[in-house]
Amino acid sequence: MQSPLFNHAEQQSQERYVIQNPQLLRVSLTGQDDVLARKGAMVAYQGLVDFDGEYQTANQRRARARTGEGLDLMRCSGQGTVYFANLAQYVHVVEVEQEGLTVDSAYVLALDSTLHTEVIAVDSQYGISGSGKYQLNISGRGKVALMTSGQPLMIQVTPEKYVSVDADAIVAWSTGLRVQMQAQTHNSSVRRRRGDTGEGWELSFLGQGFALVQPSEVMPPQHAAIGQGIAAQYGAGQHGAHGQNQNNAWN
Repeated sequence: MQSPLFNHAEQQSQERYVIQNPQLLRVSLTGQDDVLARKGAMVAYQGLVDFDGEYQTANQRRARARTGEGLDLMRCSGQGTVYFANLAQYVHVVEVEQEGLTVDSAYVLALDSTLHTEVIAVDSQYGISGSGKYQLNISGRGKVALMTSGQPLMIQVTPEKYVSVDADAIVAWSTGLRVQMQAQTHNSSVRRRRGDTGEGWELSFLGQGFALVQPSEVMPPQHAAIGQGIAAQYGAGQHGAHGQNQNNAWN
């Protein structure tokens, strides 16, 4: 049999995480360190690999119920090779070190089981109920695979150059950055958005690090419910600001 399809054969590498193609991740398991992956993200595997639901602690369950932020994971263990993908989104591998990574959990495809995750809050400068944003802090040493809708933009943040990003386009940022959520307005009233531009909430970053932005302001399709409540009224997008979840969490 002959076909150009055979040009897409398995990549050969000794690395644990390999980008098989821009939308497909290959992870090697050696029987020592497990990998945690988004539930249902496995598209193929080779070898003796077990897939189990990942246990959540009581604190993780409470944080998920209160904020809507968290990870639905499966634990992959054994010896072999596993391929992960999610709705043909672009995949990027990040090495997490001392500075840590803050990320929207909707964009996590897989991560090393040795990494630690914790839900944190990003406050609104206006103090409006329901207008904050919850994110996931990833700390420790290991690798995490992120997803973006389209090819992303990595923006460097320095003390001399602060960066503002649409809350519906941000994917991740360096944990050490100072961040505040604010409305894109042209006067003191949060109800007066910037003309008729359609722009809503933004995150402002200061310090030393990076911010990862995707060229899309929509959620992954499996989470595409439009936000309701007060946060949505003030321009909090259906994904970046988690309007529907925070309206429930704050009331």
